[in-house]
Amino acid sequence: MTSAESGTDVLVIGCGAAGMFAAIHAAAAGARVTVLEQNDKAGKKIYITGKGRCNLTNDCGAEEILEHTIRGKKFLYSAVYGCDSGSVQRFFSERGCPLKTERGGRVFPVSDKSSDIIRVLTKEMERLGVCVRYGTRVRELLTEDGRVRGVLLADGTSLTAEAVIIATGGLSYPATGATGDGYRFAKSAGHQVTECRPSLVPFETAEAWHKELQGLTLKNVRLYMLPAPAETKAGGGSGKARKKMRFDEQGELLFTHFGVSGPLVLTACALLNDALHDGAGAGEEGHGALPLRLAIDCKPALGAEELDRRLLRDFSAQPRRQFKNSLGGLFPASLIPVMCALAEECAGIAPDTPAGELTRAQRLAFGALMKALPVTVTGTRGFSEAVITRGGVELKEIRPSTMASKLCDGLFFAGEGLDCDALTGGFNLQIAWSTGALAGRSAAESAKV
Repeated sequence: MTSAESGTDVLVIGCGAAGMFAAIHAAAAGARVTVLEQNDKAGKKIYITGKGRCNLTNDCGAEEILEHTIRGKKFLYSAVYGCDSGSVQRFFSERGCPLKTERGGRVFPVSDKSSDIIRVLTKEMERLGVCVRYGTRVRELLTEDGRVRGVLLADGTSLTAEAVIIATGGLSYPATGATGDGYRFAKSAGHQVTECRPSLVPFETAEAWHKELQGLTLKNVRLYMLPAPAETKAGGGSGKARKKMRFDEQGELLFTHFGVSGPLVLTACALLNDALHDGAGAGEEGHGALPLRLAIDCKPALGAEELDRRLLRDFSAQPRRQFKNSLGGLFPASLIPVMCALAEECAGIAPDTPAGELTRAQRLAFGALMKALPVTVTGTRGFSEAVITRGGVELKEIRPSTMASKLCDGLFFAGEGLDCDALTGGFNLQIAWSTGALAGRSAAESAKV
């Protein structure tokens, strides 16, 4: 009989960021802890986070972390203030993993290796005597008289404990083992689970020319929302949803074979997620019924008149040069053919027109195109490409001061399975560390009673 079967105070389901941090903090508080992980290794999602570099947090204060939280801001107050970015950074730095801060406050290991983050966590669990059982899948929670008593494993083995922490993650990146089991466990204990959708995920778009630009990155551009068509504003649910929406941010955008991606798009996805799925019943692949009209401003630092003066100056410098050969100072080479085609369609400018012969009306129309390249969002990619899951275990049924269930004594939650999420930049992993630390400490305390 293993220690997990006789003598464990706290069982943690899931060996990801939240699960490992919960196990470490529970063990540090004196509890005997066992972690149950269905994969054959720890931290499979951590390993691919930040393209393998692991953007583990953001170098900012607790209040700013909460400001970047989209759902669950008030709920996370105790967790984030109890374990903020500084605490997380000290934890890893003091255990032999030096960190660095990059653009936007993003924190990475100096080595640029997510495996170093996993190594620190697994070594710390080992040092504290945490028992980790890999290749072990939990079939169901064992509850009795309103209290969790342990778990039943897929092989029929029952494990008992005074407290159980569900830290199984969400539905994003199913290749890492995300199955949604945590939601099923929560429901079996009486909890509600809000609708789950992909978030921080690329957009699919209607424009065919986006595909022609696959691989092109535009930096320092503005992505913003266009007004809804007049007929929609006066209409029903879709129009009302549009009128409430706002998005206007500057940053980096990437064209793909299906649409657009990049940091700017992931931020837009997080902020516009509800509208994207308004009344859509989005399902597994996250395709909503509400097309969103966005636009790219290629020259956000210039107003319309300033941009026209810039175009006039450029075109006047070599008036006999054809329009299609006069755009090298304005756009990347791969974007020029697309801009020429759009200019002919929208402004009546033939590609071989001498630049000096363009009328002011044509220049203004071309400038307007540069300030509003169309992005018609038809949906999002699915969970297989989503950084996080939006939705999860209903927060009203969890005590924010402890991460404990209000419905089932001895049951705790941590990480992505909760109905809270944040913008990109290390904020979601910070939520995992914060809720994991609080759940671990609280579960250890509960187990002592």
